[in-house]
Amino acid sequence: MNITLEQAEKAIAAAKEKAIAIDTKMDIAIVDSGTNLVAFARMDGAWIGSIDIAIKKAKTSVFFGKNTGVLGELSQPGGPLFNIEHSNNGLITFPGGVPIKNDAGDVIGAIGVSGSSVENDHAVAEAGVSVI
Repeated sequence: MNITLEQAEKAIAAAKEKAIAIDTKMDIAIVDSGTNLVAFARMDGAWIGSIDIAIKKAKTSVFFGKNTGVLGELSQPGGPLFNIEHSNNGLITFPGGVPIKNDAGDVIGAIGVSGSSVENDHAVAEAGVSVI
């Protein structure tokens, strides 16, 4: 099962609302369980360079079914996943990517957010996921 366009648009709306509330501009990507882009929003004034980062955060989260920040902790020098970011045509292993799961706990997609501090990116991503 995959995230629907309706769900993806709902998640983007909630993420944008959170970004506005914390006064930041974000690039927000939603991918399905196959890492295919379903929906994307670039808020006015958001960094162009963050477009690719947002998409890669979402894909990374689907690939491993985890928040990208968790992978970041595991991929530090000496960690069990050191250098994993070089796999899969490039991963992003810092916060801002969050899996989206159905009621059974299956990953149906993910959100990736980029454009501010990693703390803000994660908060905006969580806001998007919270409405699914």
